[in-house]
Amino acid sequence: MVTKAKTTELANDTPAFLAEKKQASVAVDEDRWQTQGQYGGKGVADPIKEIEDKWKLLPAFLKVKGLVKQHIDSFNYFINVDLQKIVKANEKVTSEVDPHFFLKYTGIRVGPPERPENDVANRSYTPHECRLRDLTYAGNIYVDVEYVRGRQIVRKKGVNIGRMPIMLRSSHCVLTNKKDVELAKMTECPLDPGGYFIVKGVEKVILVQEQLSKNRILIDVDKKGCVVANVQSSTHERKSKTYVLVKHNKIYLKHNSISEDIPVVVAMKAMGIQSDKEIAQLVCGNDHELLDAFAINLEECSKLKIFTQQQSLDHIGSKVKVTRKIATVRRPPSEEALEILATVVLAHVPVEDLNFREKAIYIAMMVRRVLQATDNEALVDDRDYVGNKRLELAGQLLSLLFEDLFKKFNSDFKLNVDKTLKKPNRTQEFDAINQLLLHGDHITGGFVRAISTGNWALKRFKMDRQGITQVLSRLSYISALGMMTRIQSQFEKTRKVSGPRSLQPSGWGMLCPADTPEGEACGLVKNLALMTHITTDDEEEPLKKLAFVLGVEDVNFLTGAELYLAGTYVVFLNGLVLGVTRRPTKFVHNFRRLRRAGRVSEFVSIYVNEHIKTVNIASDGGRICRPLIIVENTKPRVTEKHIKALTAGKLAFDDFLHMGLVEYLDVNEESDNNIAIYERDIIPETTHLEIEPFTILGAVAGLIPYPHHNQSPRNTYQCAMGKQAIGAIAYNQLNRIDTLLYLMVYPQQPMVKTKTIELIGYDKVWIGGVFCEFLGCIVKWFLMQMYKRLQLPAGQNATVAVMSYSGYDIEDALVINKSSLDRGFGRCQVMRKYVTMVRKYANGTYDRLADPPQRNSEFWHEKYDILEGDGIAGVGERVNSGSVYLNKQSPSNTTSDMGLGANTQKDISWKSTPMTYKSPAPGYIDKVLLTTTESDQTLIKVLVRQTRRPEIGDKFSSRHGQKGVCGIIVQQEDMPFTDIGVCPDIIMNPHGFPSRMTVGKMIELLAGKAGVLKGRLQYGTAFGGSKVEDMSRILIENGFSYSGKDYVTSGITGEPLSAYIFFGPVYYQKLKHMVMDKMHARARGPRATLTRQPTEGRSRDGGLRLGEMERDCLIGYGASMLLLERLMLSSDAFEIHVCELCGLLGYQGWCQYCKSSKKMVSMQIPYAAKLLFQELTSMNVLPRLVLESAL
Repeated sequence: MVTKAKTTELANDTPAFLAEKKQASVAVDEDRWQTQGQYGGKGVADPIKEIEDKWKLLPAFLKVKGLVKQHIDSFNYFINVDLQKIVKANEKVTSEVDPHFFLKYTGIRVGPPERPENDVANRSYTPHECRLRDLTYAGNIYVDVEYVRGRQIVRKKGVNIGRMPIMLRSSHCVLTNKKDVELAKMTECPLDPGGYFIVKGVEKVILVQEQLSKNRILIDVDKKGCVVANVQSSTHERKSKTYVLVKHNKIYLKHNSISEDIPVVVAMKAMGIQSDKEIAQLVCGNDHELLDAFAINLEECSKLKIFTQQQSLDHIGSKVKVTRKIATVRRPPSEEALEILATVVLAHVPVEDLNFREKAIYIAMMVRRVLQATDNEALVDDRDYVGNKRLELAGQLLSLLFEDLFKKFNSDFKLNVDKTLKKPNRTQEFDAINQLLLHGDHITGGFVRAISTGNWALKRFKMDRQGITQVLSRLSYISALGMMTRIQSQFEKTRKVSGPRSLQPSGWGMLCPADTPEGEACGLVKNLALMTHITTDDEEEPLKKLAFVLGVEDVNFLTGAELYLAGTYVVFLNGLVLGVTRRPTKFVHNFRRLRRAGRVSEFVSIYVNEHIKTVNIASDGGRICRPLIIVENTKPRVTEKHIKALTAGKLAFDDFLHMGLVEYLDVNEESDNNIAIYERDIIPETTHLEIEPFTILGAVAGLIPYPHHNQSPRNTYQCAMGKQAIGAIAYNQLNRIDTLLYLMVYPQQPMVKTKTIELIGYDKVWIGGVFCEFLGCIVKWFLMQMYKRLQLPAGQNATVAVMSYSGYDIEDALVINKSSLDRGFGRCQVMRKYVTMVRKYANGTYDRLADPPQRNSEFWHEKYDILEGDGIAGVGERVNSGSVYLNKQSPSNTTSDMGLGANTQKDISWKSTPMTYKSPAPGYIDKVLLTTTESDQTLIKVLVRQTRRPEIGDKFSSRHGQKGVCGIIVQQEDMPFTDIGVCPDIIMNPHGFPSRMTVGKMIELLAGKAGVLKGRLQYGTAFGGSKVEDMSRILIENGFSYSGKDYVTSGITGEPLSAYIFFGPVYYQKLKHMVMDKMHARARGPRATLTRQPTEGRSRDGGLRLGEMERDCLIGYGASMLLLERLMLSSDAFEIHVCELCGLLGYQGWCQYCKSSKKMVSMQIPYAAKLLFQELTSMNVLPRLVLESAL
């Protein structure tokens, strides 16, 4: 999507403006020549020349990465790399019954998406077919196995063990690398970002999840104010959490698999470091103050009489929680302890041949950090710092899910094998492959269930999370894009904590500062900025070798004294201790040079932490990073010639990386560098230059013109409302059958654009049915040229007059011109889907579609008017409220067996179960789809269309968080008009500006007006855009006031208004909140069965509740009879008979308790009260009514 230089030329590069600029600079040069002298033709204080069009790196980046690339990369990594690793970690299944038997997985792959039905000629299918037919877009998982059958080893390839949902646009998807024409043949939109799944016909997104980093030491303070070091270990074999904490000034090791906290010295002795001096040195080095603080722990150990490794292991073994498997040999406690220490505690630190050295050093470092943080509070880590966070993407979450399902699959398989092998006299040789094929549904069902419900409940990893997936919002193109870049936190929304919600300085350029919801999730749900990328895992082994080559000394050969010498820095790789270096700056410099030369993956980051004297190398997945231009000797490496080559298409973004001109920095490395925002800010210490400052905003906030002139909450409000704007959602929008689809009839691209709008494709206008097979070549070429310009806006340019008019514009209400509505302003279509299944039942009966009754028969009713002979309404028919559009009949008996025989079908009695249109506003049948689902049931979908023009109460908003409802619709002849006869579409109340401070809206109006007069689109990009001065100049050149105000005449009196009116075009969005969908009233209607009170809610035609607060008001007024009427007579008045003697409820004229009818009286109480009395009675609580005679 490299846009041509001509179209994106900024409007302020007019010849006159450039000439003026040139003259000014010549004058300055002459002045400087006299005062300062020159060197090499340049003055000392000459401004640095800015790189023209360096922002073109941005479309190049988006071309390579795209806004959704992180999801797709992550899924590709999972499906191509991670699957193999998981299978490798769980490759062998053995049997306890027959020691000869084994089954080994030798490979795994996922096939292309294909239909589950076997009896079809073409197995491959497209995502669009899955949406329409409610299928799951998935490919088969094939494994290669070798196993024992009888006494020989059999190898089988391509055994299907289940189905894996495929992410759209990933490496396995049919849409990948297809051209626009091919996509159109598949009825798929080229602008659709992909990155989501289709499960049972529903588009589901796995939201990015925010987590604290794994395998890193994090220092925290607990509720009691004690310092804790915790590490969340995560490997393919095991996930666990280990703590080193301070309790009563002593330091303990805590882990879930050990029932008590263990003194840390005991743990280190158990790991083979028996000498107290060595332990003290590993923790404290030669620091006497730390040694004084730590000495108490050594004493604690000797008090426990523990001196050797064996004693320590016995001590720990007595406290280990043993998950005992049945019928296994009991081991001594010391062996249990040894296994727990080797594999469970700090599971990510490897222990080979019981060499615990590395793990002991790791624990020593944790203890050291705890001791340092106890002394100095500044060394406690900030949990909210973005560098301490990792983002979990679809790939990691699916990887956990698959690992869980695969382990379960293998344990089930093992149980079945054991069960079969136990049978002594088997008739045939046991073939394990049949058992494998039986359990495929478990993996398929697990994936489908997790993605469709969003519940990741994996007991194996102690993970129980809800709401991980959400239905992809298709309200507008922007709402879908915004959802793909959304990040969800793991904090409870109910807690009123300000820490995690606040805007972190470390999130600069990584997270959008404006795009977060209002209300309870504020600050917890974030969005990625425009140029961010989320890393996937890189191999560690090559990095380890490289670090040793660059002069890192291996940690296994060092004593504590050498570890913590002055000037020595410990080197960590992904949280593991590699060794030490005495020249950290040189080491980091060399490492970065290798990365820039392309010898190391561009996503590996390295930075120095001066506080705790460490060098950290990170290659793990889930770090947010972004590209920056490298600066050397105060000169950016990217020059004009590179940008020209990029524009000409000779270079791509990846070439810039490989040439070492641009590099990715993550949050931690960013804080280790000095980044200039503009060329003019470069100083000798500068290491990097921003590509474009507007990329700190995300895709949704990027739509706002001039956001840097607005008060910040207004931009946040617009981010929420931009997702609710009605527009075009995709090129295939008229082929889709979605639950609810809002489409604007005449969407326009905005007069004032931003660069983000062009990059994400919000400005292109949709034209229906572009590809026609029978078109001639010329027409096809012409349409292709148009098609390249089409994209998906959501709004219209309205001419706005800012003035008071009529009083119907109070509180942000808008006055709208009736003629504008007649011409199609704000007109939209609402498509709603209605679905039914024509089922087959277990007893052989089935639903059927019946033809409508004949017009002359007694059963005829006008509600059957639109049905055709097949019992389905015709496409294009008008449907009114109460009309039947599908005449379905179901058998009255679907459970008991009907018996067999020729006449069975004649004996079935049918009951009518028609589908009736319930909406109050009439609609039109737009489409009818008849198809079958995977389970071979017939599925019928009917799409009903309503065309709506704006009415009073519909909600509109500009792109600056200025929302308002339509207050009145005025005839054009009553509207004010300018001296050239222009009538506004919308009149806006001027009181909307002072307190809101949305100056961006005013500048948008000015720039839009100038653009109309000049005949070109203007730019309102953040921190740049068309300048107000230039816009005013264009207005003056065309005979208008520089301030955007016009001479306006009243349409009512014909006199000129007493003030000049601010008048011009502003881009307005129509939002999905329409009064027709909200309006609700009722007199009488349905009641709830249990309480006999009116039902609740608009969909159930419910009553309007007079709540507690309204009741309090009526009590305050003393309106007792009104209260009685509202709360009882109009709701659930009920006549009961009460006995005055015993106070219990009786029958009419008879008290069952007193066995008498003398003292019975009737009275009215609410039915709910009567129900309460009866329910209390049933619980053995006897309420008695004490009656006084009413006067």
